[in-house]
Amino acid sequence: MSKIQRFEELNSWQKARKLSNQVYDLTEKGDFARDFELRNQIRRAAGSVMHNIAEGFDAGSDAEFARFLRIGRRSASEVQSQLYLALDRKYIKENDLHDVYELATETKKLINGFIAYLKK
Repeated sequence: MSKIQRFEELNSWQKARKLSNQVYDLTEKGDFARDFELRNQIRRAAGSVMHNIAEGFDAGSDAEFARFLRIGRRSASEVQSQLYLALDRKYIKENDLHDVYELATETKKLINGFIAYLKK
């Protein structure tokens, strides 16, 4: 197995990138696009997932990398919570919530696995 040289090679970062793009797609239409506060907050949270993975990659130690991964994981949970508010405000439909929520869950699972690997 070859050593990962760039954060772009990490499965967790790739999944987080998909999550960010789905959130952007979801928030650029209808009433969601006009709720600037919620739209911007969920976009920042989604971006934070991938950005913390990237930042942690160059943190210098496994412990510091794991700290950044935990921050990214919390941001994915924030996205999931904000999806419920978007649903309650009728900005998105139940299937939209489900699709993005599951992508966030998959991202968190990859992050959890990577944290476990770094602890070894």
